[in-house]
Amino acid sequence: MDIQHSIALVTGGASGLGGATARRIVAGGGRVVIADLNAEVGQALADELGAHARFIKTDVTDEASVQAALALAQSAFGGLNLLVNCAGIVTATRTVGKDGAHALDVFERVIRVNLIGTFNCIRLAALIMNDNPTNDHGERGVIVNTASVAAYDGQIGQAAYAASKGGVVGLTLPVARDLARSGIRVMTIAPGLFETPMMSSLPEAARQSLGQQVPFPSRLGHPNEFAQLVQSIVENPMLNGEVIRLDGAIRMAPK
Repeated sequence: MDIQHSIALVTGGASGLGGATARRIVAGGGRVVIADLNAEVGQALADELGAHARFIKTDVTDEASVQAALALAQSAFGGLNLLVNCAGIVTATRTVGKDGAHALDVFERVIRVNLIGTFNCIRLAALIMNDNPTNDHGERGVIVNTASVAAYDGQIGQAAYAASKGGVVGLTLPVARDLARSGIRVMTIAPGLFETPMMSSLPEAARQSLGQQVPFPSRLGHPNEFAQLVQSIVENPMLNGEVIRLDGAIRMAPK
């Protein structure tokens, strides 16, 4: 599928990896609905990107909220053929810590946003894509999810986060198989250490130290490098049902 002909919904699209993806889609000639809880930042990005972008405040865990975002793609741009799931949250809590056992509601919240929210968007977007006409490759749509290297190398305190991202990895192949007959491809990217709003809050020395842990290139990843891979996935019809680590060969230590 040509990025130029894409009509995309990008969750978590106000900033970070999602923001870079929204920018790249519009730069490539596509159209994008930016779905995020941060209305101020999301609307500012949509205003910056112009006529080919819209923003809508969206809670990925809520069916009606996601349906409203999908409806905006249809009303503003005439359809939907690309979903990029970037919305997510992170927590750092040991299974048993100084204050006792890991709070169950915290674990549930991370699973609900990162895993259930991802699948909520997949199922509702795929229902719309299923009615699209096929392109020359027989495709009706592309779905790109965001996992993490924590799915494989979860660190101390990352039980909830690693479990949620491991779930995203685990659903990639079966959902791709489910949607194959509809001509909808499903891929997942597992990023390593990237320059995101969370990372930008750290001191420069800490950011450099983290970057030096990456074998090569020894730095934090740039959000546009994530967006570049999204575009490559969109444009290569043989990429389906797989998870790609985008991490500079890092394998995370226990802490």
